[in-house]
Amino acid sequence: MARRRRSRVAVLVPVAILLVTASACDGGSDEPTPVATSGAPSPTATPDGPTGSATLDPEEFGSSLFDDTSHVVDSEWFPLVPGTRYVWEGRAFDDEGQRIERRVEFIVTDLTKVIGGVRAIVGWDRDYDDGTMGESELIFYAQDRYGTVWHLGEYVEHWQDGELDGGRLWVVGDPEGAQAGIGMPADPTTVEGTYSQGFAPRPWFWNDDARVADVGVRTCVPVDCFESAIVIEEFEPRFPNAFQLKYYAPGVGNIRVGWRGREEEEHEVMVLTEFEQLSAEDLAEVRASVLAQERRGLAYSLSTEPMEPFQS
Repeated sequence: MARRRRSRVAVLVPVAILLVTASACDGGSDEPTPVATSGAPSPTATPDGPTGSATLDPEEFGSSLFDDTSHVVDSEWFPLVPGTRYVWEGRAFDDEGQRIERRVEFIVTDLTKVIGGVRAIVGWDRDYDDGTMGESELIFYAQDRYGTVWHLGEYVEHWQDGELDGGRLWVVGDPEGAQAGIGMPADPTTVEGTYSQGFAPRPWFWNDDARVADVGVRTCVPVDCFESAIVIEEFEPRFPNAFQLKYYAPGVGNIRVGWRGREEEEHEVMVLTEFEQLSAEDLAEVRASVLAQERRGLAYSLSTEPMEPFQS
């Protein structure tokens, strides 16, 4: 699940322009567990070891970090098993300050895509506000030989009243200057400092950083209770004092979303309400929808090879 942006941050490129350029067990509270932090964290990435071991430095990204199983993401904290469906539900506030009901559905597809010389697995994320889909996003992840999960880019479509209203896309190297980021460190319980989750220059502009804010957190959501979750704090350096908190449980992944910071306007809070494995028939329908979205992305100049079936 990607970090959502308010209108002040998002880059919305109309479809016409893109084509022309061609290029519940603890009382039921939905409030997040407080995280003790002080001030805005530094946006500087911190390496997690010397060359030849796990790294959190996007400058060290390269195909040599990966092998032919890069699309098999079996991270304890961020497992991406093809056919897994996650649903988070909760609330947030829109640009006018009105409370909205939010639902996010994320499916790990059985498709892969080669990006920057690395084969990535494709995730499909759809965001609904008050029952209406506003975004449909393809996200690309790969796991290196040392267990770090990398975020290689995304293609987001914006929808208005059931009609495609434009989108934004970036992958490693496209546009020029776009960089991979860290989706999940190999061992987040030992990470200190901040790390980049990816970067794309203007006009696409995507620039999120993160840090591990807490470990060993007990929390309950509708699907289960967890005794040892970690909390990762995501933020954009140019907007200080606005943070999204994501709780991750071993063997499951993201189970809760919260926030902190006096400048955080959306106040999004969500919990994992569904966690299941899709049937072969349902996954086939997902595949068809995702391939259709990819075709639109290729028309917008996504300079990568078409997706291929997942092979373990």
